[in-house]
Amino acid sequence: MPSVSAKVDELSVKLEKVGQQHLLKFWSDLSENEKESFEKELKEVDLESLKKVYEESKKDKQEDKVNKNIKPVPSSSKSSYEKSSKEELKKYEARGLKAIADGEVAVVLLAGGQATRLGVSYPKGMYSVKLPSEKSLFQLQAERIVRVQELAGAKSKPVNWYVMTSENSKEVVKSYFEKNNYFKVDKEKVHFFEQGTMPCISKDGKVLLDSKSKLSKSSDGNGGLYKALVKSGVLDDLKKRGVKYVHAYCVDNVLVRVADPVFIGYCVEKNADCAAKVVKKTDPEERLGVICKSEDDKFQVVEYSEISEENRKSRDENKDLVYNSGNICNHFFTYEFLEEVCKEHEKKLKYHVAEKKINYVDESGMVKKPVTANGVKFEKFIFDVFQFAKKFAVWEVVRKDEFSPLKNSVSEPSDNELSCKRDVLEQHYKWLVNAGVKLVESKSNEDDDSSVEVSPLVSYSGEGLEDLKGKKLKTPVVLEKSEDSKSVTFNGLDLLSYSIKNDLLE
Repeated sequence: MPSVSAKVDELSVKLEKVGQQHLLKFWSDLSENEKESFEKELKEVDLESLKKVYEESKKDKQEDKVNKNIKPVPSSSKSSYEKSSKEELKKYEARGLKAIADGEVAVVLLAGGQATRLGVSYPKGMYSVKLPSEKSLFQLQAERIVRVQELAGAKSKPVNWYVMTSENSKEVVKSYFEKNNYFKVDKEKVHFFEQGTMPCISKDGKVLLDSKSKLSKSSDGNGGLYKALVKSGVLDDLKKRGVKYVHAYCVDNVLVRVADPVFIGYCVEKNADCAAKVVKKTDPEERLGVICKSEDDKFQVVEYSEISEENRKSRDENKDLVYNSGNICNHFFTYEFLEEVCKEHEKKLKYHVAEKKINYVDESGMVKKPVTANGVKFEKFIFDVFQFAKKFAVWEVVRKDEFSPLKNSVSEPSDNELSCKRDVLEQHYKWLVNAGVKLVESKSNEDDDSSVEVSPLVSYSGEGLEDLKGKKLKTPVVLEKSEDSKSVTFNGLDLLSYSIKNDLLE
């Protein structure tokens, strides 16, 4: 068995080859357990590959990365919810619901983000945007799965839900689901797996230390999904369960339609092996990437920071932005395409570089919290596999119906809990009005006194409210499913057992 000094010498030689020998600076300060753990971590990290990634990123930065010779999404590859007929939408929905009922659909939730911009220390999915019900993002999404299974029919096979977390958040998220009884989703159908990590480096290429005995790491981006599917065994599990179609989405969209039967049905009808749901971009300065085609005719996403000013502001004869397919991280994959990507293409995906403020251990061994960007994080993007699709499709939806992201704290003017709450309540208000409900607004000056919230267990996208036609409801309104799931309750009282003359129903 090699001596401690021999182990240190071996590590030192390895680190010196890649210019990272500084990582052992505090070795003598560590306990035996810390040394053992740190040695294991250093051996597991492929520092040689990290060096190549860093050198490639420097080369890319020196090159002109502005996308000038791109092309908009061709009309043959794009359809729109608004421009589709009622008959077409019903056909797509029926096809999607059949796939769900047959057990052919699985859902992948991308929930590995750190929520740093939101300013909280817990996973973003646990965040509540302060709806009257106080439901978290996780709960809203879980209940949409329960409801869409009901819409698929009593004999529908359960949808399997795969939740991708970070290394640090997995146990917290699992515990949260367990404490809340999986929000009525069959717990046997909820699966947790971790995305990978990458070491963080300084701007001069030195790996940063999070402590004297631990590397600073960050998640490898939502594009780390493909490697994680293989490593965790999820890819094999999908095949074993006979899954044909996968809906993948990001946790931060409070309006997301999980396992959306219309989107799934559209993709199946179009024989797409990969597809993206988009919203129409109207402001060229909106910080939203766009789907387009590259010079070599491959589908791709160009980030708002990469597109040329000319392309960003270019408009067509209808005054619409030419590049207006705003990417919202909402994707469809066939199992065959996912398998091909994971086994043949994943290693071809390039890492993207992001300069960030990263805590680090300084020369004296003290942990420092920088006020400006001091380091670099590497991540892959989920959409970088679009280029490998044989049949790619784009489905444009109405922003107010399906996209309201939670990204910022309330100190920012948009994409915060206030905008998310507003968008949900406005949508639910519209649902009841469209169903023929007369809403009598409170005379109070309190904003919440005129709010309307409809539980996802009651309605997935506005359906199922027909029995309320002709009723007058005083706001605030919270419609929930009763405990026995046989009726709808209004502000805690069984709606179906109260007449229209009741004092709570005008």
